[in-house]
Amino acid sequence: QVQLVESGGGSVQSGGSLRLSCAASGYTVSDYCMGWFRQAPGKEREAVATIDNSGSTSYADSVKGRFVISRDNAKNTLYLQMNGLKPDDTAMYYCARSRFRCMAYGSRGLSLSSQEYNYWGQGTQVIVSS
Repeated sequence: QVQLVESGGGSVQSGGSLRLSCAASGYTVSDYCMGWFRQAPGKEREAVATIDNSGSTSYADSVKGRFVISRDNAKNTLYLQMNGLKPDDTAMYYCARSRFRCMAYGSRGLSLSSQEYNYWGQGTQVIVSS
């Protein structure tokens, strides 16, 4: 019954902003490690941002200072605010949840392998034009 549904993607010009949402059902978002990943055609999937059960966050070097991951516990929803978008940000963006409760991973919660995320949404497309 676990389900993740991304929304908010679209086409924007360089320098623009988008806010991605990940609506979760079947579990409590704040109890698990949550992450945003992206994959561009011909490239490997990469972790963009992660958040653990305590609210601590981690970001890929390529998006630090531009992206912010957050959650709304009342809405059980994860967000990714993307500012100062660049053409290299063009990709399919996915929301994912860890296999076990985030507390079980301890300090490793923000740097889990993508293989440890076993629930994924269908993705939302982000296209940034120059």
